[in-house]
Amino acid sequence: MRGKFVTFEGTEGSGKSTQVRLLAKYLDDTNQPYLKTREPGGDDIAEKIRTLVLSAENDTMTFETEALLYAAARAQHVKHIILPALAEGKIVICDRYVDSSISYQAYGRELSLDFVKNINEYALKNCAPDLTILLDLSPEDAFKRKGGVDKNDRIETSGDAFYKRVDDAFRNLRLETDRVVTIEPYGSRKHTLDQIIKVLRDKDYIK
Repeated sequence: MRGKFVTFEGTEGSGKSTQVRLLAKYLDDTNQPYLKTREPGGDDIAEKIRTLVLSAENDTMTFETEALLYAAARAQHVKHIILPALAEGKIVICDRYVDSSISYQAYGRELSLDFVKNINEYALKNCAPDLTILLDLSPEDAFKRKGGVDKNDRIETSGDAFYKRVDDAFRNLRLETDRVVTIEPYGSRKHTLDQIIKVLRDKDYIK
């Protein structure tokens, strides 16, 4: 039986990575099979692409190159990490996926939406998420929570107008109610985790 693919989306500082980590701990504690992964990244090649695309030293990288690198890392990740885990019947919990490329590169960078979707066709066709958890926190609140912009991260230094467009794109995700569940992470970490666990239990993805 194929496992379930659950992605986590939201702006920097929204708590995605923290909630993925806490959910993984819960699954460990309850002896449930899973795979925790992230994008860009997941295997050695994709992690090298992550370093390349996020490094502030690469400030001459074009937006098109950025989008293509994300898509390349995703193709590697899907084939070698995600699909094998799903074939084993595991739940895969992934920190970011194609929705981030649409939000950051199509909307944030103002690239063609068709271009971004076309270069991600392999992932979209072969490995669509069963469920997306959107942690809906404004960029202002998110950066305040994380203590400001990371100057060593090329994406985080893209400016307020960029993040306003990204936030608008993520908010559009709320309309995809068949796939996307929106959670506002303004309470404690445990309160947010409890909401996520309830959603996954209600769908019979986890115990």
